[in-house]
This record gives sequence, structure tokens and C-alpha cells, in this order.
Amino acid sequence: MRATGSDLPFEQGELNDRFRVFFELMQRKVRDILLVSTLYDACVMEEDGRLVERIINEYRGLNLSQPPRINWASSAEEAFQVLERKQIDLVISMLLLADIDAYELAGRIKERQPDLPVLLLSHGVPEPRPDLEKVRRCVDRTFVWTGNADLMLALIKSTEDRFNVVPDTESAGVRVILFVEDSPLYRSSLLPVLYKEVVKQIQAVMEQGLNDEHKLLTMRARPKILIAETFEEAVELFARFQPFVLGVISDVRFPRGGRMDDDAGVQLLQRVKRERFDIPLLLTSSDPSNEGRASAIPAFFLNKNSPTLHDDIRAFLKDHLGFGSFVFRMPDGREICRASNMRSLERAIASIPAESFCHHWNRNDFSRWLFARTEIILASKLRPITAADFEENVEDMRRFLVSSIRRRRRWEQQTVVADFDRDAFDPELEFLRIGKGSLGGKGRGLVFLFRLLRKERSLHNGFPELEIVVPQTLIITTDVFESFVENNGLKGAALLERSDDEVADRFQRGDLPQSLQEDLAVYLQHVTYPLAVRSSSILEDVHSQPFAGLYRTCMLPNNDPKLEVRLDQLASAIKLVYASTYFRGARSFARRIPLGVEEDKMAVIVQRLVGRAYGEHFYPALSGVAHSYNYYPFSPMKPEDGIVHMALGLGKTVVEGGKVLRFCPKYPRVLPLFSSVEAILANSQKEFYSLHLDCTPVKCGTHEDSTLEVRRVVDASGEEPVLLFSDAYLPDEHRIREGFGGPGPRVVTFSSLLKYNAFPLPAFVNEILKFGRKGMGCPVEIEFSVNVFQPSEKRPPEVALLQIRPMTGQEVFPAPQITDDEIRRAFCHSAHALGNGVKEDIRDIVFVKPQDFDVSRTREIAREIGSMNAQLAAENRKYLLIGPGRWGSADRWLGIPVEWADIANVEAIVETTTDDLQVEPSQGSHFFHNIASLGINYLMITGDGEDFLQWQWVLSLPRVRESAHVAWSRCEQPFVIKVEGEKSRGVILRPSC
Repeated sequence: MRATGSDLPFEQGELNDRFRVFFELMQRKVRDILLVSTLYDACVMEEDGRLVERIINEYRGLNLSQPPRINWASSAEEAFQVLERKQIDLVISMLLLADIDAYELAGRIKERQPDLPVLLLSHGVPEPRPDLEKVRRCVDRTFVWTGNADLMLALIKSTEDRFNVVPDTESAGVRVILFVEDSPLYRSSLLPVLYKEVVKQIQAVMEQGLNDEHKLLTMRARPKILIAETFEEAVELFARFQPFVLGVISDVRFPRGGRMDDDAGVQLLQRVKRERFDIPLLLTSSDPSNEGRASAIPAFFLNKNSPTLHDDIRAFLKDHLGFGSFVFRMPDGREICRASNMRSLERAIASIPAESFCHHWNRNDFSRWLFARTEIILASKLRPITAADFEENVEDMRRFLVSSIRRRRRWEQQTVVADFDRDAFDPELEFLRIGKGSLGGKGRGLVFLFRLLRKERSLHNGFPELEIVVPQTLIITTDVFESFVENNGLKGAALLERSDDEVADRFQRGDLPQSLQEDLAVYLQHVTYPLAVRSSSILEDVHSQPFAGLYRTCMLPNNDPKLEVRLDQLASAIKLVYASTYFRGARSFARRIPLGVEEDKMAVIVQRLVGRAYGEHFYPALSGVAHSYNYYPFSPMKPEDGIVHMALGLGKTVVEGGKVLRFCPKYPRVLPLFSSVEAILANSQKEFYSLHLDCTPVKCGTHEDSTLEVRRVVDASGEEPVLLFSDAYLPDEHRIREGFGGPGPRVVTFSSLLKYNAFPLPAFVNEILKFGRKGMGCPVEIEFSVNVFQPSEKRPPEVALLQIRPMTGQEVFPAPQITDDEIRRAFCHSAHALGNGVKEDIRDIVFVKPQDFDVSRTREIAREIGSMNAQLAAENRKYLLIGPGRWGSADRWLGIPVEWADIANVEAIVETTTDDLQVEPSQGSHFFHNIASLGINYLMITGDGEDFLQWQWVLSLPRVRESAHVAWSRCEQPFVIKVEGEKSRGVILRPSC
């Protein structure tokens, strides 16, 4: 079967397994070394070679913890005392000892611990011994010490490679370099060079790593170096690890069959070439005449007596084993270009001449380079593929390789929260962080969504009609906030007493840390799409009592031609988010929870704003908030079926309680509020939010709305989202005509989505809620936005997950039982109540006087309630709040637009209806979320069925204070609020007043 550029050699799960496997690598380490030497040698090695210092610095430079400890012994007696007392992993003995022959010591150690490696160090080339076989049984390797501390590091690494080569090659396919050299002198000279180049190569890869964990795991997967001294040992190692051999470096003359063989190296490399044509081979010799024999293999050749031997070894590793940059060449050897990382490799492959591509493909250069960079899974899958698999079609081969590398890069980027590096910023990275502190509550939720989408492939496979994403995200962690506050003198109780405007002004005059400004400047050089700058406080979205909507969010066009202007706008937005930590609403909410505002810390999320440009207006086709638990279900729904609140345009309409469409993702066609033409006209969305893209100066003050605009649906009737999600109203026939286009004013119904399934959004929301609830262990709410595209663009709708947070309010306590007698004794009963439990210590009631209510005066009413709340808070009195419409809605025509600070001391709320104001509660609003999270009971009186509120009794109570539209009454005895959470019903019992 012919392969094409769309066929990829691996499954996503295999890539995900890469780092999971890397965790298991290098399990056996050298932690304690016994070094046996004379006092003189110990002194020279420590002072002249700075041995311990070099080892510690090396490990620190590689971000490795626990460097091995060196335990010195100057005699056999001391050596065995150490062996008795400690778990030694490696013994290194000098050849000349004061009280014992080094070989005898090694033999006695091997008698006690046969598997303990023993290495011998000599100040010169040791004399040949007649008992060579006995020596090899008790001494694993002999080396020559010339004062080079790098040799000690190489011995440690070599020993660890020997410990781990079998499990690491079997589990992860780690690569192996075979080094055949019988001379202790040359072995001691070249082994440190080989390891230094391996480490340098891995360090270069680590510098491109996405985070510290990624870098550490990459180090664990470095190629291993295996040493052989005889022909038989080399053949055995090659046979055992043949699939994993990256290259072979061999001397010409070394033992074979128990005696020196002048032809051993040549025959070894010929054998390797027959079995693996693509392995780079290097023949080393002190005799220059062997160069011709190397060419005949063919293999590369190095003269051991060359003054540039070390540099020549390094060049071989870089040019032929894949170390360093990938050098693209034509078949005649001419260099075309270089690639230093995966991203530049992908770009170069797409553009190089076909002759160069085939040259490297046929030599397996691509897979070799990937192996050297620890890209083991991708390289292993690519290596067996030949041109015949593509019927020699070069362009199909090229597309295949580019797609494979791109998919590999993208997968890695989508599974790691990468540390921002201004010197190597890749704008394709999905998730970045600046700083080492906390990501904040909202940030933690985003990481969870980010990883959930990578782990649960069924979400993608089950909905191929959708492009499911978390928008590209940069999080500035909480430690940056702490630095900003500290450096600008913004701590102290005095700040808590200032108005929001004063706090905002004080923060705007502060300076962000210089390093952050430099990072953001680099970020904005590459990122030119509109941005959402969101809060991520450590108190937001936690399981116990999550904040929502109390901090500021700024939307930025990010399209000014001058970088410094865009940088200033972004900095201003960040400082506004920081300032909102001390705003009135956050301070008021913090008083209700155990942690105060002074303990809050703020991270900032800079995120791609989901949407598309329609002229000068930018907005998503729709936005919504989905809940896995519905507090107010209606037949045939169950609470566990969830609920979605959805609106055209930016999500501000939803989270601020505006006019939205409410549906159950399990029953998307059941829409009671759209049951008739009259109901559709009354309840459908008339306005929506968008971002204005003009380049007028953007100012982030106390309020975040300076860049947003409210647009009428009728004014956008020719734009794609309105055309797709609205139907035409035909006044002459008084009916709604469903379908795309047609005459008549547009009415937002979402019928194409909910009734005709234009794309499977309800089904997807149903699934993601299930996964979210399972992953977080509690009911969840998820914010999302959707982009749609023209048919000519051939792109599926983009569903962007913006946030996930736990839901609260249905506490896991035994539900109280409401009896019929209690209903008879109640002055209020609701079959649509939020919360669970009994409250018995409230005596105060603040209510909107029904006879004085005027829907056009709701803003004044909100101020009057805020004034009474301030007095109640000063007296530390909780109260019951009663009034009509949707509480906390930003749309004053749907209810009373109180902010949280206006009702901060409330303990329970009763929502009533009037002839002018009959709306459903908006579970999707931040206001509603905060009520639920604090356990504030919410009772809805619909006027239907069993619901009632005895206004006559409420109006008869003695009044403490009264204003034009609001009254405050107090009972002599507390009344009882009782909510039965399982049945969503509640009562408020009359006391004796």
C-alpha cells in the first residue's frame, strides 16, 4: 500500500508514553565511591584536580541532584571498613598502594562482592602482567590518571551506563555508542572527550526543553557509551545492542582469541557494516597507512598521533552521529543550510532541493539526528521506512517527514507547560509560563483542561467535526505579582481603605519587573492576535469556595503598528488585574471566607482571544457556560443532566446574567422559553458584546470595558454568526422562518445548532462535562467559545475551552426533611431552591417594596440596597434579601444590577416575579456562582405550582430603615431558613415577632 504525506508513523499515545518511559531511565546511580590511594595521591587528586568540586559543579550544571560521595581510604583495612559500613557502588583504586598490591585488593573485593565494579588508575601505562586473565577477572577496566578530573566524571558515567544499558534500551530504545579500545592510555584520553560531547549535545537539547522536568528527563535518555577491549567483547556487545547502536569507534589492533590481532578492528567494522549499513564507523590507529583500509570498509579514519585528535573526534560526533546542528548537503558534499532544533529542521526539510532530501533520507541521517537528540520514538518509527513505501515519490516522502516532525512537536507542546525563554521563543507553543510561582486557580483549571484534551483522545476521535482546543496561553505566575507589589510599595492596610479608582491609579503608576517587560516585548513581537488578559488568583476556582468574576479582565485588540504601544497596553492590563485584588468586590467576598485579601496572590493569564474579525468588530460566534449540575431542572431533565447558558458574541453576556439561551445538553431541543413565537421574541438575545479593533488609545482603568462594545443583533444581521444562529421573523405572518438567510428581522434562536445539529456542540458539551466531573471529583462548570468558518475555508468549527471550575452549593451533608406542617407555617416556599441545610440565626429582612418597584429604576434600587448592606455589615448582621428579577444581572431590564459588594452580608436571597419582570435565574453568571460557593441560599418564587411568598406578612413587620424603593425590617426572634438540597425545595418559617 502506498504511503502518503498524511500517513503518520505513530499514534498520539506513543508520543505521550515517551516521557512516561523516561521517568524509569537511569534507575541505578553511582551514589557512593570508594577511592583507595596513598595520602599523596589523595592530596594531589583533590587539590590539583579539584576532584570533589568538579563533580559537584558538573552535577549542578546538569540540574542533577545528589552528586556521588567520595569515600577515601589509604589502606586495605580502611577500604574494607568502608565497604562494611556503606553501600558502595564503585571502587576506584590507584595502582600504587602503601600496604597492598592493587590487584590483590581488587581480587579480595571481588571475592566479597563479585558484582561491584572495580577500576584501576595508574600514573602511567601499566606493565603487561603474565596473569592477564586473572587481572581481567578482578579489575573491570584500567585507566591512566594524568590529573584530568574529567576522567573521573567519565568513569562515573561509564559505570552508570553499564548499570542501566539493558533496562534502558529495552524500555525506551536509548541509543548506544560502542567504543573499542584496549590501550588504557588512549581509553583514558578519549573517553572523557566522548562524554563531554555527549553531555554538550544533551545540554543543547535541554536548553530547548520546555520546562525543568522536560530537561531532566532528556538528560536521562542521553546515548550511552559502552567500552570493549577485545574482539569477542565488541562482537558480543554489538550483537546484544545492535538495534540501538548509534555509532562505532574502534582501534585497529586489539586482542582476538587471546592474542593481539593487527586486523581485529577492520574485521569488526566490516562485520558491523554488513549488518547495519547506516551506522557511522570510525577507525582509529597510530599507523597512518590504515586510512586506506578504513576507506575500503567504508569507515572514517583518525590518526591517534594527530595533534588535533580530540577535535577530530568531536567533528566525527557532530558531522556523522547527529550531534550538533543538522547539516543539509547536496550529494557532492556542498552545504545548503543547517537546522539546530526540531522547528528549524521541519522548515528546512520543506524547502531543500529534492536531491539533498533523498541524499539524507537514503542514509538514514534524519533518524540518526533524532536519535542523538533523544527523539527515540519518532526516530525508531522513521528509520525502517524506505523510498519504496512511497513508490519513490519524493514529494510524498517529504510531506510525510514534515508532517511527522510537526505532529511530534505539536504533541510535545500540547502536553507541557513550557517555561518562557525570550532567547528561544517559539510562537507555536500552546502553554507558557513566566515565573516560578503558582499558576493561580484559573491557571490550574486551564492546565487540567490542557492535559485532559491530550489524555482523552476519545474527545477528539468522537467529534471529528470539531476542532477542540485550549487557546494559546501565557501565565505570569504569582511570584511576579509579589515582586511587583513589594517593589512598588503596594502592601499595607491603607490600600484596603481606598476606592477602586484610587487603587487602580496607584497600581498603574507602578513599574512591572524589568525582566517581565523584556519577556513581554519578545512575546508581542510574535503574537499579534487579540488578547484576553484574565485574573488567576490563588483563591479563584478552588474546590472549597471558588471566587468568580470578582477580578478584572481586559480584552486588547493588540493591533497597534508600534510594539511599544502594544507593550504599554498589555502592561496596563496586567496592572489592572493586579489592582483588582484590592478592589471593593474582592475585599467584600474575602471577608466571607477564612482567608483574607492580604493572603491572596495573583497570577495573570494572557490568552488568545477566541473570535474572528467582522469588519472592525471581533467576536466568537457564540460563548457559553456549561454546568454538570442543574439546580433548576424541568421535565424530562434531571439535575445530573446539566445545563448550558449560551449567547452570541463574547461571554460577558453570559457571565453577567444577560439574555441568554438556556438548554440541557442531553435534551437540546427542549426549550420551554422558546415554546411560542411570542416567547421567542420576548426572550431571544437582542444585543451582544464584541471587541472593537480600531487603533484608538486603549486605557485600562477601573473598568475593563473600554475596548468592548455592545452591538445590536439587527446591526450585525449580515455577519456569519448572526446568519448561522438566527432565523427570520415574518411580521405579516407572525411566525419564525427557520433557515439560513431570507427576508425579515433576525431573531437569535440557535435552531441550526440545537434543532438541526449544524455541528455536534450539545453532544460534545455533554461529554466534556462528564470528563470534567470525573477528573475533578465534583460537579463542574466550563466556559467555552466557538468560532465558525466559511465553507471555502474548509475548517471545522473551533470549540475553545476557556476555563473549568468546581461547582459548589449542593453540600454533601444529610439533607433536612421539609414537612407538610413546616410548609403550612412558612411565609415562603420554593420548589426551586439552591443550597442545603438549616439556618436559624437571621432576624433581618431587606426587600424591594413591591408597590414601589419600577423596572426603569433598578440601578437606583441597587444603590439603596448597597447602602443598607453597608450598615448591616457594620453591625455584623446577616439578612434575607427579597426582590424581583435576576439578581446580579448586568442588564438592568432583567433584574436588579447589584454587585457583590452591594450585598456582601446577605445570607439568603428570594427572587420574585412581577408582571413586568419574569425571567429565569442565570446559573451561568459569576454572581450566581459566588452565591453558590458561599452557601447563600437562593429561593426562586415562580408564581406557579406550590411556590408562594406571603407579602402581606412581610409588609407587616416593623421597619428599621426605609428608602424610596427598599425597606429593612427586623423580627424580634430569628426565623428559620430550611433548604432540602436533594429535592431543590426550601421554606422560610415565621417566628414569633
